[in-house]
Amino acid sequence: MKKVLIIAEAGVNHNGSIETAKKMIDVAVDAGVDFVKFQTFKTELAISRSAVKADYQVSNTGNNESQFDMVKKLELDQEAHRILINYCELKGIKFLSTAFDLVSIDLLVDLGISLFKIPSGEVTNLPYLRKIGVLGFPIILSTGMCDMGDIESALSVLIEAGAKRKDITILHCNTEYPTPMEDVNLNAMLSIGKEFETDIGYSDHTLGIEVPIAAVAMGAICIEKHFTLDCTMEGPDHVASLEPNELKSMVSAIRNIESALGSSRKEPSPSETKNIAIARKSIHTSRDLISGHTLTSDDLIMKRPGDGISPMNLDSIIGMKVKSGIVEDQKLKYSDLI
Repeated sequence: MKKVLIIAEAGVNHNGSIETAKKMIDVAVDAGVDFVKFQTFKTELAISRSAVKADYQVSNTGNNESQFDMVKKLELDQEAHRILINYCELKGIKFLSTAFDLVSIDLLVDLGISLFKIPSGEVTNLPYLRKIGVLGFPIILSTGMCDMGDIESALSVLIEAGAKRKDITILHCNTEYPTPMEDVNLNAMLSIGKEFETDIGYSDHTLGIEVPIAAVAMGAICIEKHFTLDCTMEGPDHVASLEPNELKSMVSAIRNIESALGSSRKEPSPSETKNIAIARKSIHTSRDLISGHTLTSDDLIMKRPGDGISPMNLDSIIGMKVKSGIVEDQKLKYSDLI
């Protein structure tokens, strides 16, 4: 299988601070993820001043300010992006960001981003999809709040605009923060892959790390997960994010599962080959046998070790004659028989 691409979603958990964002990059590096991802937007172009907060945003930040005002404080300008991109290069990790408006798509292209992550909220945004599709870059498409028809429509727009199906990875997702376990529906990820013949993955908003690990075991080749420096920090997404030690544990578990999945071939592994003779059995004598004796099933017993005649050959052994006397509990050899 392909190496699982792990995206650590910093999102807006930097709270508008470059220094906090850098600390998050350090955490992502230490955890061993492939990408650290932020969010790129011009609030005035993405959110109406009359837009209300989601329930989870109200729960995490209160209702004293609008969604516009809450998000405006989390905006990163062009210079901040350059600083973070340079810091990622210095630390040896890949930078990624999700654009939430058309101008921000241009900004990311200008900054050299050549992989685009489409968030769930933009799946029905026709101009947005066309603008990304025409770039011809690899695309990761999140599908929270979608049914299969929504995904089909978005794919059609992207491909008609110039994207290639083979370069699109579709992430199953649920956009409730945190997502209740009974709403995860991981089997839908498999349905997506079968229906649209694309690579599949999972963008997770549950608490903990077991669901993304399970997704990898089921065939996900891309995992995205929010993380934070501290779940108690002020902001809309911290509560449903992993803390540094959890992120590190998730990456370690995914890499272990990735290795454990192996190939589709069933054959002895190098580590267990040495145990074949120890654990399997060979045909042994169950009593003393004289020269010329014709073997019956009562004369034979299956015992370890397994480096003699295999019990699978028992039927062909019965009826053969003993060449010379054999004592009880002796491992039988073909040279003993005629």
